Amino acid sequence: MSYLMLSHLEKTFGQNRVVKDFTLGIDKGEFISLLGPSGCGKTTVLRMVAGFESPTAGSITIDGQEVTGLKPNNRNIGMMFQAYALFPNLTVAENVAFGLKVKGVARAERDARVTEMLALIGLSDLGGRYPFQLSGGQQQRVALARALAPRPRVLLLDEPLSALDAKVRVSLRNEIREIQQELGITTIFVTHDQEEAMSISDRIVVMNAGIADQVGSPFEIYNRPTTRFVANFVGTLNTFEVTVDGPSQVLLDGHALTLPDPIEASRGSTLSIALRPEALRLGRADGYETVLPATIDDVHFMGSIIRLSATLAGTRVSLDTFNRADQPPPRHGQAVEISLSGKDAIVLRG
Repeated sequence: MSYLMLSHLEKTFGQNRVVKDFTLGIDKGEFISLLGPSGCGKTTVLRMVAGFESPTAGSITIDGQEVTGLKPNNRNIGMMFQAYALFPNLTVAENVAFGLKVKGVARAERDARVTEMLALIGLSDLGGRYPFQLSGGQQQRVALARALAPRPRVLLLDEPLSALDAKVRVSLRNEIREIQQELGITTIFVTHDQEEAMSISDRIVVMNAGIADQVGSPFEIYNRPTTRFVANFVGTLNTFEVTVDGPSQVLLDGHALTLPDPIEASRGSTLSIALRPEALRLGRADGYETVLPATIDDVHFMGSIIRLSATLAGTRVSLDTFNRADQPPPRHGQAVEISLSGKDAIVLRG
């Protein structure tokens, strides 16, 4: 049985169904990300788990205990928000101790726990400072320590990194993941940033219009999306209209591609397939069944990766290739060949 079980959750505001029949089982110690665009319902799910919103229907169970009707302070859940929400008149140590003090934890135990938490977030020497004396990243670390100090059963993270600059965001998300793994705490992380979700999650729930469109590992979500929405929302896609030519074969601009799985479509009908930028190869490549002529439209140097834009079979495509110091990228307007294979194709449905 799942440690945290969300069963058939619904949430309606007036006539607007924000969350629709949402069911998800989460194992103890698992890191789950709710990923989706603004308005998809991900934060509403998080707020229902926290107890800040009451479900219109459905139930929430933690470690076998039904908590749907419990107040937030009776659920033993830690929460970290996008805004740091630190008390400006309290020191770092006092902020971390706040939840323990509310619970009536004895002073000696409280002090020991604060020391432990500050060491965990790498701010042992800053306990006497006030929030305004800290950087944004440091303040968010304090917010994390405060959420973890009471030893919650579940940790909820509501877009905690979106207010930080890019470099700090990457560093802190990795620290959060390391701390979560060290403590083994069950965690739900809400984000609209696919890179964040892909880099730190055990599983991702891609949400669309109040439903869970797909649940899976980052590898599954990226490489085997089950709906057109997931395929387009996660990563970059090159989309082609193709003609069905057999049980697993399609024609792209007259060239045959063999898809990885049989397709349920009649011969002569059309469907959409997609290929990720890294699935295309510049030039002729071994193991790639189809080579098509193309013209380079643009070159974007991104350090270790070079992203090329090209026109191939009448379609504008993106292609990623590794940077090599001894091999300059092609030029704008240059005629090239691009290799591709049906085994990398994603059939777009839904």
